[in-house]
Amino acid sequence: MTTEDVLLSADADGVRTLKLNRPKAYNSLTVELKERLLSALTEAAADDSVRAVVLTGEGKAFCAGQDLKEHVGLLKANDPAPLRTVADHYNPIVRAIVDMPKPVIAAVNGTAAGAGAAFAYAADLRVAAASSTFLMAFANVGLGPDSGASWTLQRLIGYGRAAELMLLGRTVDAEEALRIGLIAEIVPDGELAAHAQQLAAKLAAGPTVAYAKIKDVLSTAAEGTLDEALAAEDAAQGALGATADHTEAVDAFVAKRRPNFQGK
Repeated sequence: MTTEDVLLSADADGVRTLKLNRPKAYNSLTVELKERLLSALTEAAADDSVRAVVLTGEGKAFCAGQDLKEHVGLLKANDPAPLRTVADHYNPIVRAIVDMPKPVIAAVNGTAAGAGAAFAYAADLRVAAASSTFLMAFANVGLGPDSGASWTLQRLIGYGRAAELMLLGRTVDAEEALRIGLIAEIVPDGELAAHAQQLAAKLAAGPTVAYAKIKDVLSTAAEGTLDEALAAEDAAQGALGATADHTEAVDAFVAKRRPNFQGK
């Protein structure tokens, strides 16, 4: 594990783990942390040795959202940064997560609030510690949703539940999150990091080029018509059918052996 102040990064078995590292501030998001996270996500996307990404937090929180102390200080100083941070930081971070050409797992180790929760919603898979909680806190500070939460949350749990959580600003515990489809599974608190690494390593050993196409096709289908989804599926199958991974999978099936995917 290499320390980069507010962000920790580690590679193992084709998995890059990015850990928000401001535990005393519940991993709330300063300008520095947002810039480091965006840079790290961009680097992970471009690095062929990285085949899956885990996003998590250090300490008792996944991410409490915007660092309000910094936010208020900048507002009082008439600094324009607080008004630019959605366009400069939050939107690009969410795009980097959603557009990542490899699976992204959010390992939610505690409180996930505001933009922090939105980062988890943008991931492909969410696994959560038993003590984790989710909070759409925007209305509580007189703001509307950002970081793509208006788009991602209702696709996970439906418009009605998304509106309820955003308007009422109530906390959702891990059991409810699992019941409504917000997360894939609950893991005992002390086992989350190991479980997320194991899951990510399994994905990293798989046909990552196919995973990227699956993400693209799902995105097209979520936004488009049936005909657009069918066309996207057809294009993806045409491209994937010519990959080395597909040939390897067919050869392995015939030979009754485990395939060795290379992501090509």
